Amino acid sequence: MAADRIDVLLDPGRVLPVADPDGREARLSCGAAILDIRLALQAAGRTAQVHLLPDRDRPGHLATVILGGAHRPTSEDRALARAIAFRRSNRRPFTDRAVPQWIRQALVEAAAEEGAELVLLERPADLDALAALLRHAEYLQSEDPGFQAELHRWTAGDALREDGVPAAAGGPRPAPGSLLTLRHYTVTDSSPERRYEREPLVAVLGSYTDTPLAQLRTGQAMQRVLLTGTTAGVSASFLSQPVEIAATRTSLGRLVGDRTRPQVVLRFGYGFTAPATPRRRPEAITQPKNQTEEVAP
Repeated sequence: MAADRIDVLLDPGRVLPVADPDGREARLSCGAAILDIRLALQAAGRTAQVHLLPDRDRPGHLATVILGGAHRPTSEDRALARAIAFRRSNRRPFTDRAVPQWIRQALVEAAAEEGAELVLLERPADLDALAALLRHAEYLQSEDPGFQAELHRWTAGDALREDGVPAAAGGPRPAPGSLLTLRHYTVTDSSPERRYEREPLVAVLGSYTDTPLAQLRTGQAMQRVLLTGTTAGVSASFLSQPVEIAATRTSLGRLVGDRTRPQVVLRFGYGFTAPATPRRRPEAITQPKNQTEEVAP
């Protein structure tokens, strides 16, 4: 960080070598952080000049955000910036209340604003096909010892941790007959089974190419979609299994028409407030500008 800019650097120690060997999901997450920086500056009355992948010799240098000139914040700028502190993944059952059409359209438009495409899976046949891909990908990951060990490392229930996903943030096991297969966040899950929503609203967020640059842009689209939902009172969670397995990701692309490359699968709905997950202290993730050159080669 410097007085007039923020460099966004990939921390290679936080890339998951089994679930995310190419760093695709890490770049999506960093793209979300880039949008948060943009929104915070805009809400504070300044523009943000964003340069993605500014140094071809340092692929871990994902972005430079430069403080720009004066900006008159819109009501949307302020609402989305306020939502940053309240947005969280809700892996618990949603109610059967349907998400209204105007909110669905707002989510689609939020993705398009950042150059991505959000495809809502509203036909029963498409939901059934997605559910089959979810089950297959979940099975493959459940049979992979390396994946299970990695999952356990990042979801172990240490109350002092400042990162990862604590077991308490995971949802209960879906009851038999539930359409969707959700990821288990404990190795021995003794929680009671619960019925999830009968007709979930699920969407696939895709990019028109599958490059690191496109993934950073799609991460910004993902965050704009999630924050748009938050401002409308809609919860969301990720169904990551089918995009973490090459074969199911390809099948998912065919399901949504092969127009875009699937990057994220999202589930939307109405539910009780989910617990916040741990966050690292600012001093653990920021450095003065003169110290950043040795990070993220």
